[in-house]
Amino acid sequence: MSEEPKELPPAVAQRFLEDMRAYFAEEDGHKRDEIAARQLHALRQQQPPREKKLSLSDVKAMFERIRRFIDGESQ
Repeated sequence: MSEEPKELPPAVAQRFLEDMRAYFAEEDGHKRDEIAARQLHALRQQQPPREKKLSLSDVKAMFERIRRFIDGESQ
């Protein structure tokens, strides 16, 4: 039986959105990776211990999906 997804604390969610905007505004790939890595660290701190650990590519995919959602596109 799986648990309901837990909501992020408001400050963590706000920082995620700020970093997502910075990620897409940044042209340098290395700096984009640093932004995504910062969020990876923050999100891992919120994960339950038994949940599969997120990867850097997971965070980048979240950024992409959320941006498409905000822009009104479907998957």
